Amino acid sequence: MMVGTKKVGKYELGRTIGEGTFAKVKYARNMETGESVAVKILAKSTILKHRMVDQIKREISIMKIVRHPNIVRLHEVLASRTKIYIILEFVSGGELFDKIVRH
Repeated sequence: MMVGTKKVGKYELGRTIGEGTFAKVKYARNMETGESVAVKILAKSTILKHRMVDQIKREISIMKIVRHPNIVRLHEVLASRTKIYIILEFVSGGELFDKIVRH
């Protein structure tokens, strides 16, 4: 383990693998199982400022119930005072949008 590595619950955060308008996605590792995951990090202040609370709640509730091989699986949702952490299945290969553009 590296000194100064950030942890969220049982997850050790690594490099940033994606960045959007409202979220940042980081690679992480489950320290209990060694499993690779992706962590979508949202600032609560941004969600409130852009009136996206209902949209985020809807996204989380839908992802909790959907089980399909072509849809990224939601493992769990964690929160701190200022951030929401959505723990997702890690899928290698980069962003889907980039793949679509290339083909």
